[in-house]
Amino acid sequence: MSEISYKGIGYKFKWCGFVLQYFKTLTCMPLCLLLLIVSSQTFAQSTRGLVNEGVDKYKEQKFSEAEVNFKKGTELDPKNFESQFNLGDAYYKQQRYDEAIKSFQSALANAKTDEQKAKIYHNVGNSLLKSQKLKESIGAYKEALKLNPEDQETKYNLSYALNMLNNEEQNQKQNEKNEQNKDENKDQQNQQQQQNQQQEQQQNDQQNQQQREQEITKQEAERILEALKENEKDLQKELRKVKGQRVKTEKDW
Repeated sequence: MSEISYKGIGYKFKWCGFVLQYFKTLTCMPLCLLLLIVSSQTFAQSTRGLVNEGVDKYKEQKFSEAEVNFKKGTELDPKNFESQFNLGDAYYKQQRYDEAIKSFQSALANAKTDEQKAKIYHNVGNSLLKSQKLKESIGAYKEALKLNPEDQETKYNLSYALNMLNNEEQNQKQNEKNEQNKDENKDQQNQQQQQNQQQEQQQNDQQNQQQREQEITKQEAERILEALKENEKDLQKELRKVKGQRVKTEKDW
């Protein structure tokens, strides 16, 4: 499958509405109330300026510079949805996925429409997917589809994540099978080694037995030879005795 789709930055403020409203208030508001409104509008204008400038830098792929603008926007207005969402985008483009998720979660608390919430869950799913948290990313995509069931990009990303999870589980099963086969082969090798050792021991025992039998036979042969020598000595003594006596030629009557 191709790369996952991402719902990029799209929250840039428009100025014309503010300017028109500003001039209307000049003609119909008391001075103290007018100052209060102008002050708040100036504050909002500052946040808008930071966010819009950040969007321009983002589109120029100057993500770290855009991050600075969006951070300043959230500092000025911690509940500003646009600066929080866009800050998550800037983190995502810098592969800082944990920080991106935190920014998207902050934006979720200030989202006003289901469409905004669906985009947040979509991008949270992408951040989790990039972090190899497949099951969590699948959960985020499902939440996005609950809010926007017809979103084809989210459907595609969900299918992509499910396919990755299936491949991961298949690989895990294959690895477990390989490990099992490896263990079985190792057991077989150990058994064969034990059998070889037993056969070698039996051969050694037989050789030792044969050597002992040969030694016994040799000792018996030596004893027999020694006995024969002794018998021969006795016979020689008897013969010498016979030679020393006078031989009788006649019988005594």
